[in-house]
Amino acid sequence: MLPSHSSVAGELTRKAIHDQPEWLRGVPERVGERRLPAGRVVYTGCGTSFHAAQTGGHALQALEAVLSPPDADVLVCVSHEGGTRLTIEAADAFAGPVWLVTGKEKSPLAEVADVVIVATPAVEESYCHPVSYTCAVAALEILRGEDVRWLRVAVEQALADPFASGDWERVAVVGAGRDWPTAQEAVLKLREGACVPAEAHETEQILHGHLAAIDESVRAYVLEGVGRAAERAHDAAAALRELGCETTLVPTAHPVVDIVRFQLLTLAIAGRRGIDPDRIHRDDPRWERARAAYR
Repeated sequence: MLPSHSSVAGELTRKAIHDQPEWLRGVPERVGERRLPAGRVVYTGCGTSFHAAQTGGHALQALEAVLSPPDADVLVCVSHEGGTRLTIEAADAFAGPVWLVTGKEKSPLAEVADVVIVATPAVEESYCHPVSYTCAVAALEILRGEDVRWLRVAVEQALADPFASGDWERVAVVGAGRDWPTAQEAVLKLREGACVPAEAHETEQILHGHLAAIDESVRAYVLEGVGRAAERAHDAAAALRELGCETTLVPTAHPVVDIVRFQLLTLAIAGRRGIDPDRIHRDDPRWERARAAYR
């Protein structure tokens, strides 16, 4: 679906970000009484949808699920509009029942799926997909039997507490465990929405070699997490500060809540740079030619 014309750059993304509390309010009703059956569940998707899939549990990027179909009782596919080529191939290759979490009732993936959950009240128009992501994550949690009603208020609070933006050469987001999908999604938003050279690092991995390519030009965010992950997050933050990086240790609560401040940061940096996050360069002939090269 192509975004509708907007006279203000980022208008669709801004609206989607701030619509999240209301869209999240309706997710429990849209999921209804459906719950995943007992057994081994594997999740899959591409891009933002893969990051959402990772919050559900054991996840494979769609190409990996095509190359080696998982041994599982259920495959849960996440796709904004149900037309992602590799996710369709993964569903086709899987021998068991397929569940789909999406934004469209009818699509090529919906035709393959045994169960279709439409997590959003409409198809999101911004190519950054902020609200599609958070609604999909909430829907996956409901399917696992969790109560997500508290998320709406928590997201409202996060919307009122943005990060300060800046003109940085590079950005690094570090996380582990529950926070690893958030780190990846935060970096994807910064890259596609604001065209920032951003990189995601798993907390332990950044301490095993990656520091060699990091210096004071990097703005770092370390997602704290809990338990042992939090201990190593503090270690990573200390190491980054020793290198001269401006570093924020970010307390975390839930993937739906934690991504919001990075969505707002993307919007702010895009505005500073004069970039339209609604289109993620889909209105530039160079990037259109690049996409056409692999379709």
